[in-house]
Amino acid sequence: MFHPRIFVNRSLALEKIKCFGFDMDYTLAMYKSPDYEELAFALLLEHLVAIGYPPEILAYKYDPTFPTRGLVFDALYGNLLKVDSHGNLLVCAHGFRFLKGAEILHYYPNKFIQRDDMKRFHILNTLFNLTEAHLYACLVDFFTNCSRYVNCDTGYKHGNLFMSFRSMFQDVREAMDHVHLSGCLKEKTLENLQKYVVKDPRVPLLLSRMKEVGKVFLATNSDYTYTDAIMSYLFDFSNEDKADVPQRPWRSYFDLIVVDTRKPLFFAEGTVLRQVDTDTGKLRIGTYTGPLQHCAVYSGGSSDVVCDLLGVKGKDILYMGDHIFGDILKSKKRQGWRTFLVVPELARELQVWTEKSELFEELRSLDVFLAELYQHLDSGSNERPDISSIKRRIQKVTHEMDMCYGKMGSLFRCGSRQTLFANQLMRYADLYAASFINFLYYPFSYLFRAPPVLMAHESTVEHSRLDSGDAVTALPPWLAQHDDPGQQVPQDSSGEEEDDGEA
Repeated sequence: MFHPRIFVNRSLALEKIKCFGFDMDYTLAMYKSPDYEELAFALLLEHLVAIGYPPEILAYKYDPTFPTRGLVFDALYGNLLKVDSHGNLLVCAHGFRFLKGAEILHYYPNKFIQRDDMKRFHILNTLFNLTEAHLYACLVDFFTNCSRYVNCDTGYKHGNLFMSFRSMFQDVREAMDHVHLSGCLKEKTLENLQKYVVKDPRVPLLLSRMKEVGKVFLATNSDYTYTDAIMSYLFDFSNEDKADVPQRPWRSYFDLIVVDTRKPLFFAEGTVLRQVDTDTGKLRIGTYTGPLQHCAVYSGGSSDVVCDLLGVKGKDILYMGDHIFGDILKSKKRQGWRTFLVVPELARELQVWTEKSELFEELRSLDVFLAELYQHLDSGSNERPDISSIKRRIQKVTHEMDMCYGKMGSLFRCGSRQTLFANQLMRYADLYAASFINFLYYPFSYLFRAPPVLMAHESTVEHSRLDSGDAVTALPPWLAQHDDPGQQVPQDSSGEEEDDGEA
């Protein structure tokens, strides 16, 4: 019941959207997990061994239950951190060993980090970063437990050599760049598309409907050759029994196609716009300055160029992507585009949130019991209730909740505290869902309506309301008979109701 829903952070009138934009990787093209991550992980290990890392690391296998998005790698001490939006530590792991109490205070005296120290703290926000996060844990685990190396706070010694966690981070980043830029990951993916790429017959159906009500464009960092292969696979249902859409070239579903965008640079000054020869995949010399050509493919450019070629303004565009920084944050802050974040993990998150409701109820009851102990005390009271057992129980229930999601806990929270990723999602994504395909279940006249976010003092007033800070679930019309905090407002509603500004 949750999977087709779209969730609302800021109200958005869908009928005002004149242009739908898409990223490709992990948006239009959804990669199968954990098969795709296992492939990337194996390639990363092979490259590290090729540049001199011990071949014993090849024994490590990718564990999908360990990493989550939004973790922070501390390049000084080699720890993987889960933090909230202010930099307060929620979880700290050194390799696969989770640190507690005094160990955490040894590295972080205030259980707090300066997130703006970008040379030391590196946020792993993308789905591609999942393998990277797991690889950091594997390397730290290996060198920590290998008798040939002496453990230090900031790295490892081996004879006269010292390998810092910072150099380890640089090696992994270079390995990740090699895997992507050399094309080895793409080659392996294209060799077995059925194993690594999800093929959904609803994709061409939804895009054809979108094209009837507005313009549609694709802006991807991938090169044309890879984009053409992936998109051709996604839109080819000639041998499928379930195909409901007539077969036609994938490029015909888009008014504009831009590859090699180099996001997030694409949302700033951008790069030179060049036309792609679709027969050879090569770029034509010179900067393209002509009008938009039907089914043409371009390379580079910028978000301003997209607006000019399509004849639309920032607020007219709803852009869909999976990268909280490269797709959503930059398009929102620099261009004012409306944003839709694809969060595949939502399916699992909602499953746990539903099935483990008794844990959340227990945590709520503990909070109520804690408040009742202090109910009749004030600043003149000498009585000091013993709350140590309640605090231990809260910690136990919180840990049990987190472990339901995986070893690093939920993508969005740690107990009742929201993660950095959750905060960025709420701040920069107007809408979000497990897949963009969920638009198939909403009319293009739909108003995604978000309630006012209540402040702490407002939430104490007992009238009908939603809890402070909750994002709204906009149910598809065919689920409207269920309890729906979202509202579908008629097209002839007042201008106030149709306000799609930031709520």
